[in-house]
Amino acid sequence: MASDTIIPDTGVLAIASHVVHGYVGNKMATFVMQSLGCDVSAINTVHYSNHTAYKQVKGTKTTAEQIQTLYEGLQQSNLNHFDLLLTGYMPSAEAVKAIGKIGRDLKFNAGTKPGSFFWVLDPVMGDNGKLYIPEDEVPAYKSLLREADLILPNQFEAELLSDTTITDLDSLAAAIQVLHKTYQVPHVIITSLRLTRDNQTLPSRVPSRAPSKPTSAHETPSDSPNLNPETSHPSTWPTSDSQPADPPKLDIKDIEEVENLTIIGSTATSDHKPRLFRIDTPQLPLFFSGTGDMFAALTIPRLIEAVHASSTPDLSSKPSWRSPDDVAPQDLPLAKACQKVLASMQSILQKTTKKCEEAMKIYDARVEREGCGEGEEAEQERQNRRHWALMNASEVVVPRYVKDIIDPPNLERFKPRGLEEGEKVPEEVGRSEANELGVLPLGLGKSTEGAIQIVGEEQKAWNGEE
Repeated sequence: MASDTIIPDTGVLAIASHVVHGYVGNKMATFVMQSLGCDVSAINTVHYSNHTAYKQVKGTKTTAEQIQTLYEGLQQSNLNHFDLLLTGYMPSAEAVKAIGKIGRDLKFNAGTKPGSFFWVLDPVMGDNGKLYIPEDEVPAYKSLLREADLILPNQFEAELLSDTTITDLDSLAAAIQVLHKTYQVPHVIITSLRLTRDNQTLPSRVPSRAPSKPTSAHETPSDSPNLNPETSHPSTWPTSDSQPADPPKLDIKDIEEVENLTIIGSTATSDHKPRLFRIDTPQLPLFFSGTGDMFAALTIPRLIEAVHASSTPDLSSKPSWRSPDDVAPQDLPLAKACQKVLASMQSILQKTTKKCEEAMKIYDARVEREGCGEGEEAEQERQNRRHWALMNASEVVVPRYVKDIIDPPNLERFKPRGLEEGEKVPEEVGRSEANELGVLPLGLGKSTEGAIQIVGEEQKAWNGEE
């Protein structure tokens, strides 16, 4: 089988959500990584009947103590030696701290062998200007950034983590430099950007638009789910109708003409400058759950594959697999990995779209024949049933698309290209300066209460040294 030779033996610990029905969180990620040869162990942060886009769900959240207990069970049998950690949705600040402790333990286990452990952090916090986690989780997430090797925020999450409003490619480059320099994150991919023709980013909260008349069954505005990602990172969710606090001056026509979703990634140079690459992918007219989980899961084996195929000698033995400064953005292993990731995803999502359209045509024809009664209660029941049918029809059933996972088609369509904006970010962006007391902010929490470091002569005094 082709996947036998894609990557060397790789043990992955995946900590994310789980659903009984559907493919999001660990249900999505585990299958995708196993298809490409990874040995995956999973700790589930929630156990739900289905993903929350169905607008009704039953199940439980895993407590921080339960997460830690499961990991201790691995420890006691010496089963906690993993090559890679993937973390997704975390239901509380306490869970973030527990998972951070797990990540640090795994990193310590691999401390004597550079490059032998890699942490992919998907900071599932919010989208479209709205948090859907408790506010105290944001500084908890920031405290994990220095531990991660690769982070996968969407635009809103990148703004939260970098404290930088992203309005265009220049401000996006600045936000990524903050993540590289302030938090020492080696690799960053910002997912699901929507760029206008003049490369402005649509704000993370977008002005509301008058709903257009639906053109087909699956485009009905009322079918848009409530945005709640406890089981699904919102990489391709539609634009929110909520009003922004201070929206950029964008014409509605510009917003409606955006036809692509864009990912922009970067691997930091030795002086923490971004090396930006861009890949555009057509936007499909359908809501999908679990696409962020699929993106993260595909990125892991594809990045391992690209690192081992790199022209840089022994790159897999270098800390965080960071390429030398002379490697151009479009030639980075991260860029080559994303090319295959997006080729696979586009093929799978196109096929899922076609399948969904066919299923909903059959569903609507059957409902029209059978009728649904009269009155408000009957109408509400009809809408609910149709929404559940639509969510089920749009499930990305990845076992049907193993060939697209292993052999991504149309690779040339997703060829990465470098962006010069990464070279233009001022040197001081993201750089922390110690104050007159020798206090260096580490970028964690608010400036008045975040973590600090004592440096220079003041550090000697703090330590009681002469």
